[in-house]
Amino acid sequence: MSAELPESLTVELHEKEVAVLRLTRPRKRNALDDATVLGIEDFFARPPEGVRAVVLDAEGDHFCAGLDLSELGDRDVVAAMEHSRMWHRAFARLAEGRVPVVSVLKGAVVGGGLELASATHLRVAEDSTFYALPEGQHGLFVGGGGSVRVPRLIGAHRMTDMMLTGRVLDADEGHALGLSHYRTGPGAGLDRALELAHTVAGNSAITNVAVLQALPRIAEASPDQGFLMESLVAAVASSSPEAQERMREFLAGRGGRVRR
Repeated sequence: MSAELPESLTVELHEKEVAVLRLTRPRKRNALDDATVLGIEDFFARPPEGVRAVVLDAEGDHFCAGLDLSELGDRDVVAAMEHSRMWHRAFARLAEGRVPVVSVLKGAVVGGGLELASATHLRVAEDSTFYALPEGQHGLFVGGGGSVRVPRLIGAHRMTDMMLTGRVLDADEGHALGLSHYRTGPGAGLDRALELAHTVAGNSAITNVAVLQALPRIAEASPDQGFLMESLVAAVASSSPEAQERMREFLAGRGGRVRR
């Protein structure tokens, strides 16, 4: 990376190809201040060289309790809109980047914390995880991309319930609705996330980029446009030297087969 990260973020490499980016504000339940959000943007704009997957972890008992309300201040409409757009830009760097991101969820995944989690590509939730969108009770509205990303996971009607009533979902409820992909016991989330990240890092780079950047656009396109984009991406991926080498290995009996 070309710039130093704020004190609220640390990075460690795990066998070179996987990086662990960790939120380190446990006394604030890892609430997001501007420096942290900008640090996330900077990290994903320039991930460490050779890193092919990232685990997003958090120090302490909570993943992220959302926006640090002490920084909210008295913004006018324009400043408030620009602040929200800054979050959008930062989280888009994560969601639409070139490295898949696996998040480790525990404790509070609340407000902006849920917005951050929903921008990651795979989510591992420990037993302690709970989800909420309390902005409605504070006279606010989500501003970090939640109204776009969360309904795509659980449906607008369920997000409506969470925002209107302050409903809190536990780890099992959130998992059943699609807020997490994997469930683990207490303290087991990081190991599971690292296992997944190393699996993902073993994929061809072009396939991972296609899944991160092309798949969401194909899913949102009309069928005719989606089919055409799929054909183009499939052609690009299958013609890459890495894909052709992997297919030769598979046909020679040296590649792994799908098994239960």
